[in-house]
Amino acid sequence: VQLQAFGGGLVQPGGSLTLSCVGSRSSLSYYGVAWFRQAPGKEREGVSCIYGGSTYYLDSVKGRFTISRDIAKNSINLQMNNLKPEDTAVYYCAAVPARVNSGRLFRPSTYDYWGQGTLVTVSS
Repeated sequence: VQLQAFGGGLVQPGGSLTLSCVGSRSSLSYYGVAWFRQAPGKEREGVSCIYGGSTYYLDSVKGRFTISRDIAKNSINLQMNNLKPEDTAVYYCAAVPARVNSGRLFRPSTYDYWGQGTLVTVSS
């Protein structure tokens, strides 16, 4: 599968953005898909994941971010509300086809396929 990430941009604190990870060559229905982010000088961290029928979130984004599948568009979307300056980062989507222990879902090494990053900047 090939992944392309879209939707980044500049937004004021409290604003919203929706990121999309579009798959090609294969249906994303067969993959676990996660969003990661990496801020300058920091390690890449898992933000949210959709795997099987379950969704997972980093504690700091719970209640603000929502991950969902759009089967018709073969995409995984990340709706981000009430954005904060600390959400500023390059966001990446990643996919894994195999069965994965839930404890590994937020480890970058778990994922076989990566999209290019999309920059999210939260600033007034």
